[in-house]
Amino acid sequence: MRKLFARTLFLLVAGLCVAGVSAAPPKKAASKPVAPAEKAPAPAHAAPADEDKGKEINGVCAACHGEFGQGGKRGEYPRIAGQRAAYIKDQLKSFRARKRINIPMYPYTQERELPDEDIEAVSDYLAAIQLPTKWPEFKDSDDALTRLEAVEKVMIVPRAEGDIENGKAIYQKECFSCHGRDGRGRGKFPLLVGQYTSYLKKQVDSYLKGERPHDEEGPKGILNALGEKDIQDILAYLTSIQDAEK
Repeated sequence: MRKLFARTLFLLVAGLCVAGVSAAPPKKAASKPVAPAEKAPAPAHAAPADEDKGKEINGVCAACHGEFGQGGKRGEYPRIAGQRAAYIKDQLKSFRARKRINIPMYPYTQERELPDEDIEAVSDYLAAIQLPTKWPEFKDSDDALTRLEAVEKVMIVPRAEGDIENGKAIYQKECFSCHGRDGRGRGKFPLLVGQYTSYLKKQVDSYLKGERPHDEEGPKGILNALGEKDIQDILAYLTSIQDAEK
C-alpha cells in the first residue's frame, strides 16, 4: 500500500512539473553561465532517514509490542526494545520465509512482503531503544506528559522463584558463550535479561518439543540435558541481574 501510494504521488508530481514546463514561455539564453546553487545544509536536529523509517514501521509493531517495544500482556508479546539487532533481523526473515512458525506475525511479514531494507531499519531502531529498570526521578518542572512517557519506558520483570546460585552456576557454564555473561545476547543470540519470564518459559517449551530450533549451528542437547528445576533456577538468576541495566 505504501509503495503504491508513493508511486501514485510521484506520477502526479511529475505530471504537474511537465505541465508547468510546457506552459511556461521560452526564456532567453543567459549571456554568462550561472554557477549551480549550493545545497542548503540539513538541519542539525534532523534524524537519519533510516531512523525515521524504523520509527514509522514500528508504529505497526506497537499494536502488540508496545510503543517503546516493551512487549505486552505480561509476556504474551515479548520485549523487542534493546534486543540484538542481528537477532531481530534474523527472526523477521525467518517469519517471512515461514521457517519459524508464528501465525500472528505472517500478515506483517509474508503477506506484505516486508523488504530487507524495512527489516534493517526497524531492527536497528528497536535495538537502540533503552528501557530503564528503575523508576525515574522527576524535577518539579517536568510536566504530566514527560512523567507519563518516562514511566511507560520502565521495564521491571518480577523476580522469578528458584535457586539463584544454582541458576548462576548453570548459566555461566552452559549459556554465557552465546547469550553473554550479562545475559544481553551476542551476535544473533538474543537478550535474555529483561525479557518476560513467561515468554522465556514458553520458548524453552517450544525448544524441548522440537517446535523451534534452539541453535541450528551449535550443540542441540543443552536444554534437553537440564531438568525442569535447573531451567527455573536459570530464569530466577536472569531476573536477579536485571538491576544492573541502566
